[in-house]
Amino acid sequence: MTAHPVGTSKWWRIGAVLMFGLFVAYLDRSNLSIALPGLSEDMGFAGPTFADTSSWALTAFLFGYLAANLLGGFLTYRIDPKLTLIVTVAVFSTCTLLSGFVDSVGLLIALRVVLGFAEGIYWPQQFRVAKAWFTEREMSKGTAIIQYYGQYTALALGFFLLTPLYDALGWRPLFWITGLAGIVLVIPLYLAFLRSAPAGATPAVPPREPGTRTRMRFADFGGSRFLLLVFSYFSNGMLFWGITLWIPLVIESLGFTGTSRGLLAALPYVLSLVLTVPMMAISDRTGKRVLIASSGLLVGGALVGAIPLVESPVGKLVLICVGMGYFTATFTSNLWAIAVTDLPPHLVGPATGIINGFGAGGGGIVAGFVVGQLRAATGSYLPGFVVLGVVAIIGGLALLAYGRLRPRAPAPLPAAGDLAR
Repeated sequence: MTAHPVGTSKWWRIGAVLMFGLFVAYLDRSNLSIALPGLSEDMGFAGPTFADTSSWALTAFLFGYLAANLLGGFLTYRIDPKLTLIVTVAVFSTCTLLSGFVDSVGLLIALRVVLGFAEGIYWPQQFRVAKAWFTEREMSKGTAIIQYYGQYTALALGFFLLTPLYDALGWRPLFWITGLAGIVLVIPLYLAFLRSAPAGATPAVPPREPGTRTRMRFADFGGSRFLLLVFSYFSNGMLFWGITLWIPLVIESLGFTGTSRGLLAALPYVLSLVLTVPMMAISDRTGKRVLIASSGLLVGGALVGAIPLVESPVGKLVLICVGMGYFTATFTSNLWAIAVTDLPPHLVGPATGIINGFGAGGGGIVAGFVVGQLRAATGSYLPGFVVLGVVAIIGGLALLAYGRLRPRAPAPLPAAGDLAR
């Protein structure tokens, strides 16, 4: 049985440290969305081919991310997660740094694929560490601090801070600064503070007994109901990445210009951060994680899908902000808490890799091309947003179905005194 430590030190040593690491990782993912206008001018695709080339450039990361998530959890589940985290930070930070020196779209795309591959291997390691350090009752809070706040703080502050930086310095320094952040800040922090598991806990690396192999069967993942969990995250990936990859350009297309662009692009994620505090408390207190997470996809999908029905640019922006804010505040941390608590410890890395690979990687790739190609065909990003909304609603229904098929914990046995009575 895993021994989970008590006290507040783990929230700093594990929660805050991994949160900062993912914060920097998400800056590396989102900086290209801000840099695209200037980068496209320098590389010659600012004209009619902008939508097609941008789709490839933005989704290149997700191709590597998809492959690595599927493979990384299986290939690294016997390797110490701390070591894996440090090596992958070094790789994706170097790719980001080198992106500031490229002069061709092909080389940029190649670096983005490698960046995605490194971040895809990185991703499941967080949940291996979380499984060792946090109890089931703490898991919504633990996964929210590590994954959710790292991700959405980066998106909120990233768009807000990196946009004026891009306006002042250009696109190349954007990559240099974010790449160096991983090398000079994250790696030393991990070396100094991060621990794979607390003393006395089940080892983060499962022991290998001579002459035996740890078998992974489809039934151990949950069988067919596991596919519902994967699809719900695929729909999340489409809604999240379909908006996040394009939101700086969508803001411009709605007529907002100047320094307000960065603030407006950050608003959905700022709202998400505000809403997560009460939603996280409600989830851990009630245990209704499936219902709350499903509502995120259903409500968020409905609001985003309704954007074309509103005439005013401000009204469209409000639907994007409220839809994305509520969806991300209710879905992300709850989904990972559901997955981590439902899975055996030795399957956490492989299973979260599968979920995130098909979900964020596969869903993001599909969404990036759907929005980009419909933008090229219609001149508007909004038809693609309708598709994102419909898929999100279907994903919410799939997660509700998973909840109905989810095995229930056995009722506690009555105490001896109760039997005597």
